[in-house]
Amino acid sequence: MRDKIVTTQPFRPPAPAGASKLQPFDASILAGQLAPSSMAMYERDFRAYLAYAGPLEQALQAATLARWRAHLAQETAKSPNTINRMLSAVKRLVREAAVQGYIPAELAAEFEQISGVKAAALKDRTKSNARVRIEPAQMRQLCETPPRDTLIGLRNVALLATLASSGLRVSELTTLTRQQVQRKEGGYILRVRGKNDVAYREAPVSREAVAHMEVWLGVRPVESDYIFTAFDGRGPRMTDRPLSPVAVWKIVRTYSLEQELENIKPHDFRRFVGTQLARDDIRQAQKALGHTRIETTAKHYVLDELEVGLTDDLY
Repeated sequence: MRDKIVTTQPFRPPAPAGASKLQPFDASILAGQLAPSSMAMYERDFRAYLAYAGPLEQALQAATLARWRAHLAQETAKSPNTINRMLSAVKRLVREAAVQGYIPAELAAEFEQISGVKAAALKDRTKSNARVRIEPAQMRQLCETPPRDTLIGLRNVALLATLASSGLRVSELTTLTRQQVQRKEGGYILRVRGKNDVAYREAPVSREAVAHMEVWLGVRPVESDYIFTAFDGRGPRMTDRPLSPVAVWKIVRTYSLEQELENIKPHDFRRFVGTQLARDDIRQAQKALGHTRIETTAKHYVLDELEVGLTDDLY
């Protein structure tokens, strides 16, 4: 059985309404509300808080969360966005713990009063390369980098082409199956379900990417529902397991560095798709990326740059 996060005390059912005794809880109380990947992030951040806070009684004091905020700001190099995400994770868990009767509602209300850090106060920690823009010519060069005379190379050609033409999240790419690639009106779409999706949505994918998938799957020596499967050992030895998100990061980093493209991440492929589609129709970009709100697309996925020479003929 998985150990509880908060304390070494044995777990007990929630106390009756009105009782003041604190009860231990962990990120599992969010089951059914968040995707497993999101729950894992909440659990990681909550563990970090508990490692700082110490005993349960100390951890469940709003003042301890405020001191942790100061600690993260003063004693670590974390960005303001990371710090605020960690604070929000703790507050969300405490809020749900109150709903489920583990702690008094008044205590959760005290936690809600703890604000996050100000981005302006920690602006020197904001990474300049957090969002890297990739130009079409660079993307073409990057996608053609893997060799075509090895199994790994054929897989990686298909993988990069899929990322570059679909805008999938890494989690959506690694779990992609043959059944999710579907013909439609002379082209292809991917039926995917992202971290916040209740139902499957359609994502674009190029004919070129599908052709690379077919070549890869045609020579792959093992059967698997997953398209992008992993290799083991130095052999390397083919498996029927899907690639991990970490493996996709390594693939993208390896080939981008070969092309002297610094700080490229898998999510930059998603921004590339959003930026290119938004040049013609931002609503198509929104739909392709699966965003509920068009403001999300405009703020985070359309990477416009100032045109060079814009003021040359002003006077």
